[in-house]
Amino acid sequence: MSFVAVAEELHYGRAAERLSMTQPPLSRRIQLLERELGVELFDRTHRTVRLTPAGRVFLAEARKILRSSQEATLYVRRAKQGEVGVVTLGFTATAAFSYLDRVLAAKNAELPGVDLVLREMATSAQVEEVLAGGIDVGMIRPPVTGGDIVTLPLWREPLLAALPSAHPLARRKKNPDVRDFDREPFIMYSPSEGRYFHDVVVAVFRTARVLPAYTQYLGQVHTVLALVKANFGVALVPAAAAALRLEGVVLRPVDGIEGHPVELELMWRRGNDNPALGALLTVVGNLVRRTRQSTVD
Repeated sequence: MSFVAVAEELHYGRAAERLSMTQPPLSRRIQLLERELGVELFDRTHRTVRLTPAGRVFLAEARKILRSSQEATLYVRRAKQGEVGVVTLGFTATAAFSYLDRVLAAKNAELPGVDLVLREMATSAQVEEVLAGGIDVGMIRPPVTGGDIVTLPLWREPLLAALPSAHPLARRKKNPDVRDFDREPFIMYSPSEGRYFHDVVVAVFRTARVLPAYTQYLGQVHTVLALVKANFGVALVPAAAAALRLEGVVLRPVDGIEGHPVELELMWRRGNDNPALGALLTVVGNLVRRTRQSTVD
């Protein structure tokens, strides 16, 4: 820095003033630097100071070093504030259609310096990875409990009827009623691989006192829709499934199902000291508040 100041000012007095020091120690610093390099960096006379050819080369390199040092300092400060860094985020398959795009858009707008590493995982696997430190945060289906787990409700959505396009319920004008599924061939979620949606649909049918004729038990929404298309039966799917736009399948609202029973939550481990995670949680929290406000309005 001392050399750059003298090289830019070409005057020891002004350079010393710029560095908030006196001239004699500045002169000694330059002499020690020249001795260490084994070259003269300045041509000095009583009236002028000029860079030697070696000094001009050294100035270009010294400026690069200063810029790198300043950038490193800025990067470290931004990392401490969570403005740069890496966050590993797990998500369920259906979350990719319902809320993940909103989180990514908010992150890109407000935290462009933070990189997200995305991993599609079932809820149970996400919980294990969050507790083990394999991922920082997850988008999961509730409920999840545990002393070190913190959750934030993100989104709620309705269930839709998934019907083969030729099915009578798909052809009539009015929406199907949940009671229309009584004794109807129905593609159900597996109580193990698709436990969350299995429990949600069972609760809906139990409340309505409906008992469909279950034909298949599957783990993923997209495979459920594939079998609906193949006319194995009808199904209930989250509204986010509309993004799949599967030809031959009609999605319709269902009367008789109260509210929005499908939930999505954000989950992380209490005590995670990744500054970028803290910044991301702030961004997502603000996104949730804006979403809720727009829904109320």
